[in-house]
Amino acid sequence: MRLTSCSKSCEINTDGIISVSEGSTVNLRLYGQGLNSFSSNLISFTEVDNAETFHNSTECPELTKDLVVQKLVNVSRGDTSGMLVVLTKFLRRSENTKLYALCTRAGVDRPWQRWTDKDSLLLMVEEAGRLLPLWLHVLIIMVLLGLSGIFSGLNLGLMALDPMELRIVQNCGTQKERRYARKIEPIRRKGNYLLCSLLLGNVLVNTSLTILLDNLIGSGLVAVASSTIGIVIFGEIVPQALCSRHGLAVGANTIILTKFFMLITFPLSYPISKLLDFFLGQEIRTVYNREKLMEMLKVTEPYNDLVKEELNMIQGALELRTKTVEDIMTQLQDCFMIRSDAILDFNTMSEIMESGYTRIPVFEDEQSNIVDILYVKDLAFVDPDDCTPLKTITRFYNHPVHFVFHDTKLDAMLEEFKKGKSHLAIVQKVNNEGEGDPFYEVLGLVTLEDVIEEIIKSEILDESDMYTDNRSRKRVSEKNKRDFSAFKDADNELKVKISPQLLLAAHRFLSTEVPQFSPSLISEKILLRLLKYPDVIQELKFDEHNKHYVRHYLYTRNKPADYFVLILQGKVEVEAGKENMKFETGAFSYYGTMALSSAPSVPSTLVGCPPGKRNSLLSWLSDRSPSHPTALSRSASLSYPDRSETASTVPLAGSSNQFGSSILGQYISDFSVRALMDLQYIKITRQQYQNGLLASRMENCPQFPLDGCTLCTENSADKAEPPPADETTNLLNERNSLLHRTSHESAI
Repeated sequence: MRLTSCSKSCEINTDGIISVSEGSTVNLRLYGQGLNSFSSNLISFTEVDNAETFHNSTECPELTKDLVVQKLVNVSRGDTSGMLVVLTKFLRRSENTKLYALCTRAGVDRPWQRWTDKDSLLLMVEEAGRLLPLWLHVLIIMVLLGLSGIFSGLNLGLMALDPMELRIVQNCGTQKERRYARKIEPIRRKGNYLLCSLLLGNVLVNTSLTILLDNLIGSGLVAVASSTIGIVIFGEIVPQALCSRHGLAVGANTIILTKFFMLITFPLSYPISKLLDFFLGQEIRTVYNREKLMEMLKVTEPYNDLVKEELNMIQGALELRTKTVEDIMTQLQDCFMIRSDAILDFNTMSEIMESGYTRIPVFEDEQSNIVDILYVKDLAFVDPDDCTPLKTITRFYNHPVHFVFHDTKLDAMLEEFKKGKSHLAIVQKVNNEGEGDPFYEVLGLVTLEDVIEEIIKSEILDESDMYTDNRSRKRVSEKNKRDFSAFKDADNELKVKISPQLLLAAHRFLSTEVPQFSPSLISEKILLRLLKYPDVIQELKFDEHNKHYVRHYLYTRNKPADYFVLILQGKVEVEAGKENMKFETGAFSYYGTMALSSAPSVPSTLVGCPPGKRNSLLSWLSDRSPSHPTALSRSASLSYPDRSETASTVPLAGSSNQFGSSILGQYISDFSVRALMDLQYIKITRQQYQNGLLASRMENCPQFPLDGCTLCTENSADKAEPPPADETTNLLNERNSLLHRTSHESAI
């Protein structure tokens, strides 16, 4: 007879006897011959005193009722073995163990025979009593299962909270999150100690749970299966799923329990943690580099509250150190630049304003040779009518030109711009390709706006931008181009372009060398406006094939002329006198001064004046307008009058020894002036000159009341004291004088 299984504890003891617990079902394997004819009523057990005395007799005097043979099943084909199912009843309270022997009989009427070998013995022992009541046993199992879940969840939840992340939460989280982080952060810093405490507590709880389940159920296999299912579901899956999402709240609310188990497991967990610190080093905290941080922002975009523009700005700022100025610069061929020898006239300044740029590179000879930077604000005090050379402005302000290499990082470029030296830099590189020495090659321009656009990942457009992107050259849609021609006074534009230096020289020569244009008669400001008047500066193209062409003559003998001429460039031939003397003169020779002051016509502004007052104005003009002597016997006075003679007052009409005569108030030249080559000259008519006189008079005497036709004379002592006027009359007089002054100045 062999032991197969039992419902409670059973074993083979040290003496080789089968030992089973009371109140259990035992399966025994029975071996013999002809077992197929056996039935449960042919097999039974009898009590024996001990294992040594039962060998003395083979009789079964009395069968026991403590062991009930239920059935014999699973008999083998040879009828040599079968499974015997036996039910053991409970022992009496005074009995701890009882020994039984197997008895069989050949038939129903045959006597019982006891088997005398040790394999036929069965020892029934008392079932071990429980230390705890059933309800307490179940309660402890439930508590241990809960602790298993807590340790497992805290192991995942707390260890997943990085100390760096806890510091961040303390500074920028909600009030509840900050409170939780402050509780957890001190124990989370002790990473290995916390880990060892949680793992030891988890293992201890799981082991105790399995033992208690085995004690409760009584079957080792069932206890293992039950504890495995309970620990996996309620001790691992559920708590870890909860703590992975709410680890901060769970860890903060169970912090006392965690500290308690850290204290209990201190003797074992603390030394182990120190060994881990020694061999493995301190815990490596989570640190994001630039690429990981950008990728984290992209991945978490659906879950965070950042808008797309904010994400672009963060990404642009993080990529600042990875890009160079060559990636964002404007190519040199796309840059708006200006030559260093340019003249700041209306056209040039209009082109600058239409470009919309505030900083313009100035190049010399070729665009790659940038020598200066022009700020548009430098042109605030520049008058386009002055035709100021650009070099005058750039040398005065002398803005530094900032050069950077093409591989300069954008963060370094931004720091340079922040210093305030310049917001525009020239990008260059060392070109060592080909033969010859290396040289600096200019690639393009980079501005502070380019760097800021790269940070915010968007284009900055203002009202003057013509392109959305300087690299793609995509034009701004529906952009109204400014037309500055509305500010251009077409009447004051010089038809013949001359250099500002030559214009200034002519202005100074007339005001100092020609008495009719002295500052006492015509102010320098009015004279400059007169020189800029249309058709005053003229140009004559010489015809080599027809040298005596009629258009070559500036003056023709015995023909009337009402204009003054000053040669600026070129040569002329003068023919004068009865002897037809000829001589050549060049630049800054002048003719026809008497034509300006011969019988001046009455200004149009005096039409409404009484005759007496008109005559007084004409006499005043004749007194203030001396003519130029130009005697024939003194050839030098034709071009360069003597200083001593020009200072004296000259009669209004020319004398008999002068070049020219006045017949019936009209000037007729008695000489001829013919061009010998291409000429540039100044031609001022009598009417233009008289208008200049009036404008200068009004400028010197602001209270000159033309509508009243009273004149402002130099002798103020002879003037009668004007009657006192009220405030309204004074305001009207001031307004009228300003209006007339503006109208006469605009005529010039």
